[in-house]
Amino acid sequence: MNILLWHVHGSWTTSFVHGRHRYLVPVTPDRGPYGLGRARTYPWPDSAVEVTPQQLRHADVDVVLLQRPEEHDLARQWLGRAVPAVYVEHNTPKGDVPNTRHPMADRDDLLLTHVTHFNELFWDNGSTRTAVVEHGVVPPAVTWTGELDRLAVVINEPVRRGRITGTDLLARFAEIAPLDVFGMRVAGLADHLGLPADRLTSHDDVPQHLMHAELARRRAYLHLCRWTSLGLSLIEAMTIGMPVIALATTEAVQAVPPGAGALATRVDTLLAAAARFVADPAEARRAGAQARTAALGRYGLDRFLTDWDRLLEEEVCASR
Repeated sequence: MNILLWHVHGSWTTSFVHGRHRYLVPVTPDRGPYGLGRARTYPWPDSAVEVTPQQLRHADVDVVLLQRPEEHDLARQWLGRAVPAVYVEHNTPKGDVPNTRHPMADRDDLLLTHVTHFNELFWDNGSTRTAVVEHGVVPPAVTWTGELDRLAVVINEPVRRGRITGTDLLARFAEIAPLDVFGMRVAGLADHLGLPADRLTSHDDVPQHLMHAELARRRAYLHLCRWTSLGLSLIEAMTIGMPVIALATTEAVQAVPPGAGALATRVDTLLAAAARFVADPAEARRAGAQARTAALGRYGLDRFLTDWDRLLEEEVCASR
């Protein structure tokens, strides 16, 4: 198929474009939010092709993958015609949860596809048809060594997002071990939290393969998000073989099985687990091995791509 999709979520799109189709990715001169083009920090195959809005008017497109409400009208404008559409919802609802209505609720011209069952449950989807395709990740090229008695975190914009991403909890874990925080706009986080530089180090916007290599050297992975869809960085850390310490909120309760680390809503329980992993590398290794087995089994790339192939084929065939 020829699939039109915008580059919105780098890690998810990296997995998606590893399928057997041709992926048309809009690009504009400013490489703004609706024309970012191919990824520069993720490994994308040649089947992901940049196209301008002008080229799309004459392009062969079988289906459009929408990820933001405004893309529905933008696709019609750039294509000059209607094509089968699937809307992918990556995020948990905001506002009056659990009464938040999805922007694509009560539509009969698209399929609303969620990346977790939690998201499908908590959004009010109205009468729109829904489906769930769980995440899949390209396996990182490194495995856990854990020689550094430090804790790793991946958060985008932790200062702005604050309590949503558990930023306020980081200082308590910094008392257990030094933290390495990777992500976008993480610079200045130590000052924001009032922590000395030797307790929290920011690594801003590191290319994915280099970030994975650094994660693998840390003793354990922290996932302190209170309210979020299932972060791909959590799955990637598990695939690397890292033991994970996570809040038992949203879809994390399905992703992290017993024995793969620690999962709780009581922060003291997670602090105690962090202290054990820092003090006992052998225990960390055992938990990380279980995390890796669980992640490869549930969030493998082949399963993810097969599920998407089936869904897209059904939608395109039904429209014809």
